[in-house]
Amino acid sequence: MSTSANEDLVIFTQNLALHTVTPADYELLAVDRSDPNLWQGRGFTNPFRHLVDDPGPLPYRIPRIRANPNLAKYLLRLAVYLPTQEIIGSSGFHAEPDEAGMIEIGLGLVPEYRGRGLAQELLHGMWGWVVHDPLVNILRYTVSPGNEPSQAIIKKFGFTYIGQQIDEEDGPEDIFEMSAEEYRVKFSK
Repeated sequence: MSTSANEDLVIFTQNLALHTVTPADYELLAVDRSDPNLWQGRGFTNPFRHLVDDPGPLPYRIPRIRANPNLAKYLLRLAVYLPTQEIIGSSGFHAEPDEAGMIEIGLGLVPEYRGRGLAQELLHGMWGWVVHDPLVNILRYTVSPGNEPSQAIIKKFGFTYIGQQIDEEDGPEDIFEMSAEEYRVKFSK
């Protein structure tokens, strides 16, 4: 995992470039998620219409970016598959690190790219970047007990099961955590 000269804009993994959705991008997305000007000049396309047909986290992220544009580096990154330069999903933290330094992640991949190990690579890219943020102490991942693919992914990472919570929209979710220090030790090369 490496970052570009401006580490807040793009995180690179073996197969992915994780591009920050900028405050200007959020403004375009707020008006028209299919705006042809959205990703012009960024070097990638959106043939799978990610975040177009289903807005995903955008309704929650747009007002937060308007209130604090500095959150953009945390809240949403587009996963661009390097061999094709196509958006195949996205990932982002639900918020900036809280008072305890906890940060929770979410992600989504288009169906055409699931089952190839890219979700795991996407998580490694995001976590590998954020564990170097001095405000981050705890990585959190929540998942529905019935979401077997996501349950399998988090178990591969070795996160600790903390308990369960009830999400207002998604219902019961299992909570998994790992300290940023443990992640750095376990996965740094």
